Amino acid sequence: MGEAAQEREALLRRYAELVRTELPAAAERGQWSLRADHCFGRVLLDDAVGACWYTVLDRRAGAAFRQLDDDRLAHAVATGERVLAEGDALLRELDARSLAWRGKRPKRGPAGARR
Repeated sequence: MGEAAQEREALLRRYAELVRTELPAAAERGQWSLRADHCFGRVLLDDAVGACWYTVLDRRAGAAFRQLDDDRLAHAVATGERVLAEGDALLRELDARSLAWRGKRPKRGPAGARR
């Protein structure tokens, strides 16, 4: 496997670790506005493509993050790392943008609960 392919595989593994394990665990500890892995995936994918991810990627083609080109995948991982470091304030900003791309209102109140 070439160096570029190895780098891509490392990014794919890191994305999966962030979305499936590390971000949900940090969210639980910190009482963040989102806690479910699929919500973190939505936010990171949307941010990486600059739109609702399923308007850009094929929902039926398997794991959406695997469809990202190398630059977008690196962006998604970097954003996930930022959320891990910066916490709920950044997450709320990204989530509000993601929801707006879907025509939905942002969450409000403690831990993102709608009132």
